[in-house]
Amino acid sequence: MSLAVASACAALVAPAFAQDASNGASNGIASPNDPAVTAPVQGVATNTVVVKGIRASMQSTLNLKRNSDGIVDGIVADDIGKFPDTNLAESLQRISGVSIDRSRGEGANVTVRGVGPDLNVVLLNGRQMPTASLADQAGRAFDFSNLASEAVSQIQVYKSARADTPPGGIGATLNIMTGRPLDLGNQASIGVKAVYDKSNNNLPSIDAGKKVTPEVSGLYSTTWNDGMFGLAVTGSYQSRNLGVNQAAITNGWLGPYKGNTVSDDPGPIPANGAGVTNPPKASDIYLTPQNLSYFVRGSQRQRTNGQLTFQFRPVKELTTTLDYTYAQNKIQTKYHELSVWFNHPLNAQTSSWTNGPLASPIYYEEQVKNQDLAMNGGNFATKSTLDSIGFNTQWRASPALRLSLDMHHSQAKAEKDSPFGSNNDLATVTFSRNTTGVDFSQEMPILVIPGGANYQASPNQVSGSWFQDGLNKMKIDQIQAGGSLKLFQSSNLNFGLSHTKVNNHSVFQQVQRDTWAGGTSNNAGVDYDQSLWHADSISQYFSKLGGSGDPRMYNQFMLFDFAKVRDNAIKVTGDQAGYTPSLANPSFDRTTIEKTKALYMQFNTDWDTALPMHTGIGFRYEKTDVASTGLAKLPVGVRWISQNELPVDFGSQVFQTQHGNYSNFLPTVDWDMDLRSDLKVRASYGVSIGRPRYDQIQGGTTYSSTAGVTGVTGSSGNPALTPVKSKNLDLSAEWYYTKQSMVSLGLFHKDLSDYAGQTVVTSPSPTALTPVGGAYWKSAIASGCVATDTTCMRDYILKNFNGQPGVTSTGINGEGHYTGTITGVQGDPALPYQITTYINQKKASLKGAEVNWQHMFSNGLGFQANYTYVKSDLKYDNLGTGNQFALVGLSNSANLVGIYEDDKWSVRLAYNWRGEFLANVADNGKPNPQYVEPYGQTDLSIGYNVNKNLSVSLEAINLTDSTQRTHGRSDQQVLQVTTGGPRYMLGARYKF
Repeated sequence: MSLAVASACAALVAPAFAQDASNGASNGIASPNDPAVTAPVQGVATNTVVVKGIRASMQSTLNLKRNSDGIVDGIVADDIGKFPDTNLAESLQRISGVSIDRSRGEGANVTVRGVGPDLNVVLLNGRQMPTASLADQAGRAFDFSNLASEAVSQIQVYKSARADTPPGGIGATLNIMTGRPLDLGNQASIGVKAVYDKSNNNLPSIDAGKKVTPEVSGLYSTTWNDGMFGLAVTGSYQSRNLGVNQAAITNGWLGPYKGNTVSDDPGPIPANGAGVTNPPKASDIYLTPQNLSYFVRGSQRQRTNGQLTFQFRPVKELTTTLDYTYAQNKIQTKYHELSVWFNHPLNAQTSSWTNGPLASPIYYEEQVKNQDLAMNGGNFATKSTLDSIGFNTQWRASPALRLSLDMHHSQAKAEKDSPFGSNNDLATVTFSRNTTGVDFSQEMPILVIPGGANYQASPNQVSGSWFQDGLNKMKIDQIQAGGSLKLFQSSNLNFGLSHTKVNNHSVFQQVQRDTWAGGTSNNAGVDYDQSLWHADSISQYFSKLGGSGDPRMYNQFMLFDFAKVRDNAIKVTGDQAGYTPSLANPSFDRTTIEKTKALYMQFNTDWDTALPMHTGIGFRYEKTDVASTGLAKLPVGVRWISQNELPVDFGSQVFQTQHGNYSNFLPTVDWDMDLRSDLKVRASYGVSIGRPRYDQIQGGTTYSSTAGVTGVTGSSGNPALTPVKSKNLDLSAEWYYTKQSMVSLGLFHKDLSDYAGQTVVTSPSPTALTPVGGAYWKSAIASGCVATDTTCMRDYILKNFNGQPGVTSTGINGEGHYTGTITGVQGDPALPYQITTYINQKKASLKGAEVNWQHMFSNGLGFQANYTYVKSDLKYDNLGTGNQFALVGLSNSANLVGIYEDDKWSVRLAYNWRGEFLANVADNGKPNPQYVEPYGQTDLSIGYNVNKNLSVSLEAINLTDSTQRTHGRSDQQVLQVTTGGPRYMLGARYKF
């Protein structure tokens, strides 16, 4: 009863997740330090056993689920500084319905119930958190790998809609809770770990870091003046060195093509099937590989987290909290790549194919001479920083009225941390590759070059390159106020309002040298210091993958010092700027500001019926104004310089601002009933929204550099785009047959509408004219030329109007046709714009079920098991040939966790599995899907309490050394095969 009352009272407080000063609870969720969790209830016999450790954590997690409105899951730390996993995302994957996307071998983004990372909202102590990423500057997905787990007391996952939480999480709203000094009391601890990542050993020495790296964390909490003041400081630092190696069709598969299509595109197989075994039938579709790459990539990561919290409670009815959170994640990356490109010559191919209707090559080979064999390298670094300062006050104005105020300013920033930029690629080549093939019949694609390479005949040289610089910064200013008024004996009214301003700014530039076919040197053996390269074997770095031992595999790998080869290239070309990115002249510069005003109300009541019931009926109303500004170059003219080339001339860059707004009324209904004291059923209905990605609402327009006779294409965002809306129905039944054991079944259904689709809007340019359709054009038509015969059209105009405004003839070519330039002049038509933009037009639905079973035996053994099934009729059609809309991230998932704990030992063996899912509906701009294949990972943690103050631990992540694989339309069409490695941590923790 104590816990239930504490939970109900805390649920009245707005903002929803600010911790209650008087009992440590948060919106109905008991903190691990809440006396209601571990202390006996007054008036009840006190001969109960106080549960600690993992068992206490499991009991608190059950209380979290049982005593909350709606569908809620979560994880509670058994002690501050001892979260179950080293990464918050890796902890979240243990919750039913939650799946993670991994980056560099650890969890980064979360998908909940088949809804992707962009449509889930992350809060820190009830506050909406900003996110920034150079990998996806337009996204809204929060990167959990930036946050250490040591300061986290619990994570709450709200799967059903709630009136009192900031919307945006169609899959879920995830609230990360940290410890508060008035809850923690007087305590201090320090922990140290030695981290050994075995994947770091699977790298060339030039890319690898130190084998063992440190991790240290600490907590200090104190109170004084009889609990009037409290101060808590937490901090952590982790250094990790790792390797991620990858065999990939980096630039995707060309196609899909129909049957034995022949065209000018570099993709089709020979129409007559010469050299082709089991060629695709006329009714089949097929694809061909564009290139093949082997990457070895080493990263060094330093993550620093800290939080400072000060609390002041002058009287028991009033508590104020001031806190500051800081997180920084630095990553330095070095990589080397062996790659080949395919040109698909129609009369110089050999291949064998799978049967249709979707045909894939089993083996593909091209007979070429003196082609480039590329050995690329990269050396770059990035830095992500999160700063958040917030103030919260909780006031019990009277026994019936509670009020609260919360405000914060938070900023996330991602930027380069290297003079070489935020991402880059320096290509070095030898032009000595002849017949080249690739075998797709094994786990990894196998490169076959029977003749090898001849570096004496064609020494190493730098060919093409690209260097990137980027900046992504998001700021959030938020103020939330609310309260709760007790009505009658068992009812209350919750209410609140808020104002949130989100400012997302992204800048990007890429400098590129397109000399991929050579051209930086006529004498590479002299111009380039060949001692900067040294040979290595590539197969050793992929030894765990099927096919790496194939004797046909081309195995010579050239490594080089990136900085020295870059300097050598600058010396040869004299082009410092071509190898140095700068944001002074960005490719894009975009700022989007979203201002949201919101209010909510919710009426909760308990029903004294034969079967006790509780209901909550509420709504949230929001209005959002969007202002999106983008840097754009406007077309000022078109030059017709050859048969099919009409380059566009641009004026100076200008900022364009577009506006939009939308409002939403979001109702919620929660109901639960106690069929027995240990058996509960629930039903929840609510409407939630997921805001558009920033590239979908970006300001400004990007135009193609070349026009056609029908005009110029471009792309633009639509700030008036409204969010995706989801109508959610949740049902569950929960049997709590002991304090630490339960079985539950949950069913859910989501109807989603207003997904963004693309459309083309045609309009005349206000600044540029085109000769197409002008006076000279009409004269050529009148003379007998056909508009589609642009050669005839140009010959007539250049011959008869040379010297007239806009017409300049430069002569006659070897085929007898006129050369020269024709430009738009006064009186000619305005250049048509064909702008691709976004509109709300797509719909989807998904449904699923979650089964959970948690059981603890009396002998210290226990287990947790859950399975989530998700289904949608909106799937990708692998035989479709155009652009498609399908739900990404949809996958089944399962967890099995075994536990043993006594006074000295705690052991946890966890297995997580995620089924195959669609990761993207496009691959390198082509209408081809990307599927991530099923993945399972086993983790182990062992702890030993030396005494009441000192404990030691051993943790093993990815114990079975699992690898990941991604494919396209079929399993045969591999996209990526990625290796990582197990990670081991040996640690000790001392509590003062």
